[in-house]
Amino acid sequence: MKTGCIDMHCDTLMKAYFDHHDDLYERPGQIDFKRMSEAGAMAQFFAIYMPTKEFIGQMGLSGDFEDDEYIARCSEIFETSIKAHPDVAAKACTARDIRANFSKGLVSGVLAMEDGRAVGGKFDNIKAYYDLGVRALSLTWNFENCFGFPNSDDLVDMMKGLKPFGKEAIQYMQELGMLVDVSHLSDGGFYDVASICTKPFVATHSNARSLSPHRRNLKDDQLRLLAKAGGVTGLNVCPAFLNADIKDKNSRISEMAKHVRYIADLAGTDTIAMGSDFDGTTGIFEMEDCTQLYKLADALKKQGFTEAELDKFFSGNVLRVMDEAVK
Repeated sequence: MKTGCIDMHCDTLMKAYFDHHDDLYERPGQIDFKRMSEAGAMAQFFAIYMPTKEFIGQMGLSGDFEDDEYIARCSEIFETSIKAHPDVAAKACTARDIRANFSKGLVSGVLAMEDGRAVGGKFDNIKAYYDLGVRALSLTWNFENCFGFPNSDDLVDMMKGLKPFGKEAIQYMQELGMLVDVSHLSDGGFYDVASICTKPFVATHSNARSLSPHRRNLKDDQLRLLAKAGGVTGLNVCPAFLNADIKDKNSRISEMAKHVRYIADLAGTDTIAMGSDFDGTTGIFEMEDCTQLYKLADALKKQGFTEAELDKFFSGNVLRVMDEAVK
């Protein structure tokens, strides 16, 4: 079965950068253009994840790490890979682009950014990333930055909201046509986003906190607010975000299906999409890579989802949000 999937988050560009794999067509890991095409995928959001000094050290690298150089290199890998394989992949910035590419038998690549730290409190930088093709920006990763504060086990820190720049910046992002992504954001920041945004916003890779108590997941009231705003959350296959025991290392399709059903029942079938986090997490994966999304589709059918609802989950909901909030 081919799902025609739009996946809102992967860390494949980061992996390609550090593994020195300059071509996204065929590479180790969980996602590449070749497998996307074989699976009948519609589009993949490729996040430019901003690595920390600690992460760089874990990769065995040393020396200064310039954000601008890293962003430029990730963008270069993305662009040159697409240009090298015009019969398989094409760049997309809008839902219209994705539909047009898919009608030609091409998979789409959409640039995103994970962690707004490189924005550095400057609107000009947001515009520069938009001009680069970035159409979704995760406001924070796991550290404070110019937008606000990240998810935290400290309840006081968790309720810290957006900074003044962050409040102005998300309005600017929506005017530009860039998706505001609240995955990794503090609860307080989430509520600020929900109160300020006039167009749909997204959580590109977050699950239901009621089923898996990881701080990165969304609470019931947040899912309802997301639905009220017309937004979506992307199902994350990371074990810690799926399981009731967040230390469980198994990523099971049955747990994925439970989250999809729970969110659909709570906030509506318009509120859930795919945001795998492939190439950005570790564990024992029952759904090993992007070619195996059919396994999830089969499980969702057993949960009672109709073909129309599956179409919304795998692509329709993201296309609708992009139609409304992306230029």
